[in-house]
Amino acid sequence: MPKIQDARILIICTDGVEQLELTTPRDELREKGARVEVATPTGRAIRAWKFTDWGDTQPADLKIADAKLDDYDALVIPGGGVNPDKLRIDPEAMRVVKAFVDSDKLVAAVCHGPWLLVQADAVDGLRMTSWPSVRKDVENAGANWVDEEVVVDGRFVTSRKPDDLPAFVGKIAEQIEKTGGQRRATE
Repeated sequence: MPKIQDARILIICTDGVEQLELTTPRDELREKGARVEVATPTGRAIRAWKFTDWGDTQPADLKIADAKLDDYDALVIPGGGVNPDKLRIDPEAMRVVKAFVDSDKLVAAVCHGPWLLVQADAVDGLRMTSWPSVRKDVENAGANWVDEEVVVDGRFVTSRKPDDLPAFVGKIAEQIEKTGGQRRATE
C-alpha cells in the first residue's frame, strides 16, 4: 500500500471549476507529499469560478487526452456547476473517468463532480453524496444519495460542497493509504 507521499493523483477540470474545489485538494494533497497533476482539455491554464464570479487563473500540468491510467493512484473530480457540465460531454474527459471507474483505483468527486460518475454509468448501487441539486440525477442513476460531508463506498469518495473539503481531502489521503494504489505494478 502506498503512503500518500508516494501517491500520484490526477485532477481533471476545465474553465468554471469551483476554485476551492480545485485548489484545496491540489494544494493539501501536495502538502501531504502526493504528486498531484491537473489536467485540462487543452493542457493550458483555466479560469476558475469563485462562488459568484470568476476567480483566478489556475495552471495545468497536462492535457486530459494525455493522462494515462497507469500513471496514477487516484482521480479527483472537482465541481462547480460549469466544470462537470462541460466535462461530461467531453469525450477525452469521459474516457479518463471511465478508465478509472473500470479499474480498481480510487475515484473522488465533490459538489457537481458526481455528474461525471453518473455519465459514466458508475453509480448504480453506490451510497454517495453531492451538491443538493445533483441529488435527483444521482438517485435516478441508481445511487443511494445521503446528506453527509463525505461518503466512502468501496473505492469511491464523494462530498457535497466547499465547506466539506477538509473531510474530503482527509478521506482521499486515508483511502489511498488504506486501499493502496494499483499504479505501475512494475515499479
